[in-house]
Amino acid sequence: MNKSDVLVIGGGVAGLSFAIWLADQRKDLQITVLTKANSAESNTSYAQGGVAAVWDENVDDFKKHIEDTLDAGDGICHEDIVKIVVEEGPKRVQEIIEWGARFDKNKAGNYDLGREGGHSENRILHFKDITGWEIQRTLIEKSKEYDNITFLEHYFAINIITQHHLGRLTTRLTPDIECYGAYALNKKTNSIETFVAKVTVLATGGAGQVYKSTTNPTIATGDGIAMMYRAKGRVANMEFMQFHPTSLYNPAGENPSFLVSEAVRGYGAILRTADGAEFMDRYDERKSLAPRDIVARAIDNEMKIRGDEFVYLDCTHLDPEGFENHFPNITKKCKSLGIDPMKDFIPVVPACHYTCGGINVDEYGRSSIKYLYAAGECTHTGLHGANRLASNSLLEGLVYGQRMALDILKVIDEIENPPHIPNWDAEGTTEPREMVLLTQSLKELKEIMSSYVGIVRTDVRLKRALDRLFLLHQETELLYNSTIISPQLCELRNLITISYLITRSAAMRKESRGLHYNTDYPNQFDYRQDTLL
Repeated sequence: MNKSDVLVIGGGVAGLSFAIWLADQRKDLQITVLTKANSAESNTSYAQGGVAAVWDENVDDFKKHIEDTLDAGDGICHEDIVKIVVEEGPKRVQEIIEWGARFDKNKAGNYDLGREGGHSENRILHFKDITGWEIQRTLIEKSKEYDNITFLEHYFAINIITQHHLGRLTTRLTPDIECYGAYALNKKTNSIETFVAKVTVLATGGAGQVYKSTTNPTIATGDGIAMMYRAKGRVANMEFMQFHPTSLYNPAGENPSFLVSEAVRGYGAILRTADGAEFMDRYDERKSLAPRDIVARAIDNEMKIRGDEFVYLDCTHLDPEGFENHFPNITKKCKSLGIDPMKDFIPVVPACHYTCGGINVDEYGRSSIKYLYAAGECTHTGLHGANRLASNSLLEGLVYGQRMALDILKVIDEIENPPHIPNWDAEGTTEPREMVLLTQSLKELKEIMSSYVGIVRTDVRLKRALDRLFLLHQETELLYNSTIISPQLCELRNLITISYLITRSAAMRKESRGLHYNTDYPNQFDYRQDTLL
């Protein structure tokens, strides 16, 4: 049994910034960080564009950033949370700069602030086109300064531990569910270990792998959200899955899809149909710089009308030296496929990108389960509403990392040590005989979600998806209860849970808003703010 004061599941921007903050304030607290792969592999690492923050106060201010976020969120952001994140954000960005983050500067020595869709001002701090990678690098290096942070790589969290594991029946209405840690699979030894802690933090990232085409890494299987739901915790707004308008079209197929950052459009690139005609002016006055939900739906519509497999992103009129300096990895990737962005249009398609809903938390990351906090993409804080404003995600992770630490510092000395926790019971299970059952179920799941619960939805499609998902759930639970656990089985099980939550939430919302577009309710207004499950 592994014991610590605080258990952090996930090592991206939210989990690591939290661990650093807490370790710095209380060097006597032992903090264990579990990562599913190695410490550098996280959703954070794949963030290209940058981190949004009010930086140049001569032209920008909090009011503008708040209004841009609320506008993108299409009426259901929690305004108090938006205000907190926007106003505290610059301080957190300044901290990560002091920790070593190297954001790009212009020739005058000032930060080279970019602009992305939905933003009224240039406020995106970035490092080339791999800002997430730079932030991840900074946090890993900073965390090494603290002896009270222990990293354990290649651990797959299976379930959070509650009274349920002590033999007590819990339901979603049970008012005092408590978290005591988690069971995790050591992927190197294939043994399931027990991790006990006074406080547990879920920072497990998103769930983009429910779709065939996603910019998310293969580890983005919604593990934290699924564990929370199984533990009878509250989950909210899962219908709002953001599709990034511009992933690189690759006919050979690629997982994850390569992201062509929104910053490219912010730099001046123009969306065009296959015949070279500009089309975004028919959908929004902001054209190619409209918020992601509008642009993604516009591209999807143009592709369906014309029967095309992609649209184009035109960068040929932009400054070649400046473009390659800003976007070296995008340039390199395009050229590897025989596309020269300065001479050729870049073929792009929408791909699942960001989970706007998730574990329901308050302004300090507290979930509905006692002693269980959550932050980052696995959460619903109310910041994003029905559609995330570009580059607000890294900002949210930094702000909530610090806020969780501040709240836990106030209460951790008053929390009693967890009760005795039984070890994982694998009695009666056998080795799986046919891996094809898992791989085929995963293909079927992605097909269901992409066909029926994608950018455009209908009640009939959602009903069909729920029916198919129920059969997949039954088949997978039978495997789970009768065979020895593997990462592949756990991921499939979690993805089925996530798919159910997305589809069920979408069926409950009788309107079209932000990222949820149902053609059966194109103009009908639903007074529900959040969809709680």
